[in-house]
Amino acid sequence: MIKEPDIQLAAKKEQTEGHLTVDVYKSGNDIVVQSTLAGADPNDIDVTITKDMVTVRGHRNTEEKIKTADYYHRELYWGSFSRSVILPEDIDPDNAKASIKNGVLTIRLPRLKK
Repeated sequence: MIKEPDIQLAAKKEQTEGHLTVDVYKSGNDIVVQSTLAGADPNDIDVTITKDMVTVRGHRNTEEKIKTADYYHRELYWGSFSRSVILPEDIDPDNAKASIKNGVLTIRLPRLKK
């Protein structure tokens, strides 16, 4: 018999983490992954790269504590976030480069020669 509470706990855990939006495209010999990270301290960002996947994890903190009842409209996400992207082809993780400029994370991943 499947325990319903375990399934519900897993679903609640997934909902407590924000989901990043990404662009993935080819540029010359690289695959490029970009994501907006506005409001996140670059020191709170962790990027994990393997030959076929990139994972970005981090945390955004709001500087002002606002009661839920005081919001008129709320779309911004504050708290932990992550995103894993399966790459369309294998890359060289040892030569990958990541940078953040104006709140945009750019990861350049050299494609492996076939």
